[in-house]
Amino acid sequence: MIRSATPDDVPLIHAMVRDLAEYEKALDEARATEEQLREALFGERPAAFAHIAVDDGSGAEEVVGFSLWFLNFSTWRGVHGIYLEDLYVRPEARGGGHGKALLTELARICEERGYERLEWSVLDWNEPSINFYRSLGALPQDGWTVYRLTDGALAELGS
Repeated sequence: MIRSATPDDVPLIHAMVRDLAEYEKALDEARATEEQLREALFGERPAAFAHIAVDDGSGAEEVVGFSLWFLNFSTWRGVHGIYLEDLYVRPEARGGGHGKALLTELARICEERGYERLEWSVLDWNEPSINFYRSLGALPQDGWTVYRLTDGALAELGS
C-alpha cells in the first residue's frame, strides 16, 4: 500500500534517508535533520513531497519504504515533471513490489497532472537498481553528466 507521507512519518523518513546514504557509501554527506525535512515537506511552502510504502500483511501498518520528490520543469516540453530524489525500500522488504508501487504512484501523478517526465539518478555501480529500473522501461540518459556545486565552491561562486 502506498500513501502520502504525514508529519508523523518524518522520523521514519529521516532514518531511511540515512539508511540510503549508508547503502550509497555516503553517510557522512547526509546532514539533513528531521526539522529540515519537516519544513521541506510540510512547512508553509512545501518544496518536496513524499510517499510511504507500508506493509500491512500482519494487520499492523509497517513502514517499509519511501519516495521523496519535487517538481522540475522542461523548457523543451513546456510542462512540469517529477524529479525523484530518493526511492528506498528497506532490505528485508525488497522484492515485495513496494519500489514498483512507489514508482507507479509517481507515474500516476504524472499522468493525472499532465507531467511528461519522471526522472531520477542512480549510481553507476548500483546494478540491482539499474536492472529494476530497466525492467520498468526506464532508459538511461547517456551523454548527460550531472554537475553539482556544494559547500565552498557554491559559496565562492555565490559571493
